[in-house]
Amino acid sequence: MRLLVALALVLGLTAAAEPRATLPDIEDEVMCVECRTALNVSSAPVADQERAFIRARIAEGMTKEQIKAALVEEYGPDVLAEPGDDGFDLAAWVVPGALVALAAGGVILLARRWRRKPGPAPAAGPDLDPDEARRLDAELTAFDR
Repeated sequence: MRLLVALALVLGLTAAAEPRATLPDIEDEVMCVECRTALNVSSAPVADQERAFIRARIAEGMTKEQIKAALVEEYGPDVLAEPGDDGFDLAAWVVPGALVALAAGGVILLARRWRRKPGPAPAAGPDLDPDEARRLDAELTAFDR
């Protein structure tokens, strides 16, 4: 008896954890195969067919992932908005990440270079003659006015 109650709880929690698929949720991740825009902004006749296909699968109780798999089966892999994980599509995932890592490394190197202590101050020139020092002070005072 306890086993049945535990099994019912686990199955109930599993069903509750997976929300029901909705058209707007799926439209964001699917493309119109005719005009190559997101399905939620496309007004092409094929887009309306795709929406009807999605609605029918939602009515059947399919999950979001099952519906996306059915769309790929019906319309091909180009229907998905995100690239695949092999071949050239893999570059769409790897290249931006590599560029971000490279930029972060550059910023770190520049920050270390900027934080280095400056070298010794350059040696001052020869001391001024007392007459020249008075004349310089007078000119600077006149300049400040």
